[in-house]
Amino acid sequence: MPTLEAAPAPPVAPVRAPAARRPRARAAALSALITLISVCGADAVAGVIPLGPLQRHTRSINDLGNQFVPFHEHLWDLLHGRAEGGLLLNWQSGYGTSFLPDLGTYLSSPFALLIGVFPRDRIDLAVYVITVLKMAAAAVAMTVLLLALRPAVRHRWVAGVLGASYALCGWSVLESIYNPMWLDGLIAFPLLCLVGHWARAGRRPVLGPLVVALAWIANFYTAYMATIGAGLVLLLLLSVDRGTDGRGRVRAVLVAARSVAIGIGLSAPVLFTVYLGTKHAHPGWVREFAPVSWPDYLARTLPGTYSFSSPAVFLGTGALLLACALGFHRAVPRRERYAWSGLALAVALSFQWKPTHLAWHAFVTPNGSPYRQTFVLCGILVIAAWICLSYGIPGRRALLGGGGVLALIALGAAFSELVSAWTYPLLALGVAAAVGGLLLARPGRRGLSLLALVLLAGAQIAQAGVTVAYGDKERATRMDGYPAWGDEHTARAALEADASGWPAYRTDPGQRQITNNDPLLLGGRGRGVLLQPHPRGPEPYDDRARRRVDLAGAGPAEPGQPGDRCDLLRGGAGPGRPEGRPPPGLVRAGATPPLVTLRPPGAEPVYGNNPFRNQELLLGARVYTTRTLAQGCPAGTDVFLWAPEQFGTARLGDGPVVEMRGGAPSRRAPLIPFGPSAGPGPASRITLAPANRHAELGCLDRAALTRAVAGLRATGATRVTVSDSSVHAELPSGASGTAVFAMPRIAGWSCGVNGSAPTPAADHLGLVAVPLPSGARSVDCDFRPPGLRSGTWVGGAALLALVGVAGWGRVRRRFSSRGD
Repeated sequence: MPTLEAAPAPPVAPVRAPAARRPRARAAALSALITLISVCGADAVAGVIPLGPLQRHTRSINDLGNQFVPFHEHLWDLLHGRAEGGLLLNWQSGYGTSFLPDLGTYLSSPFALLIGVFPRDRIDLAVYVITVLKMAAAAVAMTVLLLALRPAVRHRWVAGVLGASYALCGWSVLESIYNPMWLDGLIAFPLLCLVGHWARAGRRPVLGPLVVALAWIANFYTAYMATIGAGLVLLLLLSVDRGTDGRGRVRAVLVAARSVAIGIGLSAPVLFTVYLGTKHAHPGWVREFAPVSWPDYLARTLPGTYSFSSPAVFLGTGALLLACALGFHRAVPRRERYAWSGLALAVALSFQWKPTHLAWHAFVTPNGSPYRQTFVLCGILVIAAWICLSYGIPGRRALLGGGGVLALIALGAAFSELVSAWTYPLLALGVAAAVGGLLLARPGRRGLSLLALVLLAGAQIAQAGVTVAYGDKERATRMDGYPAWGDEHTARAALEADASGWPAYRTDPGQRQITNNDPLLLGGRGRGVLLQPHPRGPEPYDDRARRRVDLAGAGPAEPGQPGDRCDLLRGGAGPGRPEGRPPPGLVRAGATPPLVTLRPPGAEPVYGNNPFRNQELLLGARVYTTRTLAQGCPAGTDVFLWAPEQFGTARLGDGPVVEMRGGAPSRRAPLIPFGPSAGPGPASRITLAPANRHAELGCLDRAALTRAVAGLRATGATRVTVSDSSVHAELPSGASGTAVFAMPRIAGWSCGVNGSAPTPAADHLGLVAVPLPSGARSVDCDFRPPGLRSGTWVGGAALLALVGVAGWGRVRRRFSSRGD
């Protein structure tokens, strides 16, 4: 059987020569090409927007449409100077919320900057391009790592196929494809393994920390997992390296630890703000870990399967066969065979044990998919496959042994319901193509090598492509979908831009029509916010208790001057919109309080559990009458329904049906406005399906609301100016009591009166407040996210340490050259 020879350590000059780098570049390009063909081709066949002649399915599934697309739209506005707010504060969400934690969580990847080169109304295409480019970059990074670990002389293109199999793993194409921030972890794992490889050789002491910093800034969450995986790989490499003594191993570990410490330190300005922003946020749904069944676990290693709650370890049959054959390949030193096989098995088992599961996820079981570290296992399996191949093409014994292991996996997966009609035919064809390709990969036979490439790459493309298309179909039927940008988005964005008058008044997108983050997507200043700071605020929550929802009713159109109204978008398309609803339009909701109001001295009010009473506390007046469903609301009042646990529909009289998606622990339905009541009788009664005896009505007296707002306007600030992260308010003569700003009191606000030194802002029912001394004329409030100052200090110290490392390396080289 022909073998692939392992290359000896080459001298420095030939490695740098362009001729020596050319095969590696071709292998890396091949990996990217296979990745792009597989993903884009499958999406085009599946009719996924924005690809394919028949665009049947939206890509904007779940978090992709609800979070990532709106956040990238906001980044576009920031890059083009159109956003309201800056890097520190976002005025458009939650009436003013910290933006740097969101930036560090969703948008800090260098790839995100590509959003700026696309037109604003092609946001879906832009996010798609960023997603597939991240996958291609992961393929290239893995290919580079494989050739650095074992630079096989012949058939380097096989490393390209294996690099693509890593980028096209099930975790990537089935889970992260709609959570594109996770894909930065897919890139980070092979790059961090390279940092460990450099530490073994004492090379690139400055580049190593910079790579770590880039990985942690791009996405700290998956970078944490990638760092653990890269550390395990480094320890394995040191354990099997017979040419390194104990002192050398310790030195390599210390150098790698130094690179990680400096790199994480450099990311501290972002990392600290994200961490503290999350600590200050309203806690999400806590989920207990439960291991997946072993048949389901085994099934996810095969093509054509889909599940949200099991590890998607699919790689492609070629890579999996080689990884399984490693333990039987006698040309590989025994220590390496057993070490790599054992590491892959240990990591796979760690997913099923709660203590190690928690360690992978920073000791917190995540909401949603509990196997977000799966890409690390996929990377280790691909490295094992390359180690197997780099010592020569496996012989008959090794292929039979690997095939036997693969058969046992397939047999165990047969007991899983996750196996589809595509799974076993694709598996059989993949095995045949992989074995045929390996047998044809003969040195010196260019034609046979090309045929081997066609078989191995073709099998990878076919298996990954079908898996991508199958996942597209399954996600569309199992998860909430949000429409791609279209005429509806354009019309609503234009209406908002035409009516905008911030900070004199807010233009609120109103209740959810397209996504939960319409203010970021379309413009305006809404209540939706992800990092919710107040668990007992005036408004109920939706979407796993993380998003505040609109309570303001769309009252009758009233005349008003700029500064006297809050415009709300109503109508138009959206999830669950009944057919025949009129196109979007503006509703003038009448007079609203100014951004800064004055409240008289007195005891601090406290929120209760009734949303109607909570709103009255904020307003300082009684404007609601509460009723049961059977009583209905009096004529002339506006009807609001409060049924947070309702999962079904609600209907006022014979009016349109409104969908409600409540239900503990993950969701609470918002307070629903139904408009004016027609008085006693069936037309004023709300019907719930199914029935809910815990529902409550709030009957809003518009005249009382107008009087209360007029009082707040008469005594409020005379002039308010707003910058990217500050507010300046000029107060009326004789101002006293407490100045209350209509923005949430999140950690980071500090205020001063009459130009005095700022101190942490006070709290009034969850809003920023400033007690006023006698003679108060103005109030200034500035926002700085928690962790920014300490993170900047740590980042500066890390930068000095990096400069020291670079300087020490230069000094050592100088003395070394003098000694020679």
